[in-house]
Amino acid sequence: MIRNIVFDMGQVMIRFDPEMFMDRADIHDPGDRKLIRNELFRSVEWAQMDEGTLTEETAEPKIMARIPEKLRETVRELLYNWAFPREQVPGMEDLVRRLKESGYGIWLLSNASAMQPKYWQKVPASRYFDGTLISCNVHAVKPCKEIYRIFSEKYHLKPEECLFIDDAPANVAGAIACGWQGIVFHGDADELERKLVDFGINIREK
Repeated sequence: MIRNIVFDMGQVMIRFDPEMFMDRADIHDPGDRKLIRNELFRSVEWAQMDEGTLTEETAEPKIMARIPEKLRETVRELLYNWAFPREQVPGMEDLVRRLKESGYGIWLLSNASAMQPKYWQKVPASRYFDGTLISCNVHAVKPCKEIYRIFSEKYHLKPEECLFIDDAPANVAGAIACGWQGIVFHGDADELERKLVDFGINIREK
């Protein structure tokens, strides 16, 4: 029986969309957007921040070495403040609230850097969560099996009682390989609710 619903954060609870971030930063030149996309959001340093081997502060000089002077201020701002203002994925706060009211444990398991607590606590839906585990704090990232094991042990949860929701199929597959159930999220809260019901989850009506 499923007793715990575990959510990813980016593109599940809050939007993580580099294209949107660059729009907000008023970056419209296709060449500049490509460079920022590749050298910031798709960089090895970004992955290392999720792993906890770098912080924003230690990643900054490495990233800036590849950024032309005209873009450095913008890239620095994106590095530290991409999550401000935060945008929740539509419908997800209400769904999480109703799951909580229905008696399920609500948890967060996310690949993220050490800055995560600074913006997560300001996300309205965060108040419904019983606990979080962030990759940088345990030096393990999804979809490696280690992070699911650490999460289960930290909160004393049985894998067979956990259902994991993530927008990345590989991350859901990693959870399933560890004995969890899993659903790939496609950005539609109503579709997710229907799939949860198919799993036998009882959800308080809107």
